[in-house]
Amino acid sequence: MFWWLALAVCLYILFVLLMIAEVFVPSGGLLTVCALVCLIGGTYIFFRQSTVAGIAGIIFGIIMIPSLLRYAYKALPKTKFGQSVTLAPPDRPQGDAVPDTPALEKLLGSVGIVLTPLRPVGMCDFEGRKVECVAESGYITRNAKVEVIKVESTQLTVREIERT
Repeated sequence: MFWWLALAVCLYILFVLLMIAEVFVPSGGLLTVCALVCLIGGTYIFFRQSTVAGIAGIIFGIIMIPSLLRYAYKALPKTKFGQSVTLAPPDRPQGDAVPDTPALEKLLGSVGIVLTPLRPVGMCDFEGRKVECVAESGYITRNAKVEVIKVESTQLTVREIERT
């Protein structure tokens, strides 16, 4: 009788190991199927011993599965394998990042030059700073001078003031 309980506990341990392996080794779900067979087998053995042991095994499995997967997926990016299969965030220089609203609000009323035609969206240069802008109305050609008339979130609205 004792060795049956030992076998059930070993099946639960094997389940844990197979589920962790499934996260780190691409197997197309084969390891998950084997892990679930171990869990079901262990639960079956617990129920053969007593109903209380079977219910305890089910409760343990219900708690163990999400906890185990959460731990494994948190640990994955910290491993050498995990770092090789996950993408790193883009490394952008500060100048290429999308400017935030307070930085753009400082441009309100400033004058710049259109770098790309505004149809109605394009790029403008304000004192060496390239920013995406929206024309107030219509089309504004390249090299035209524009003034910032409105800042809404990360969008600058410009109005043409004279052509060069």
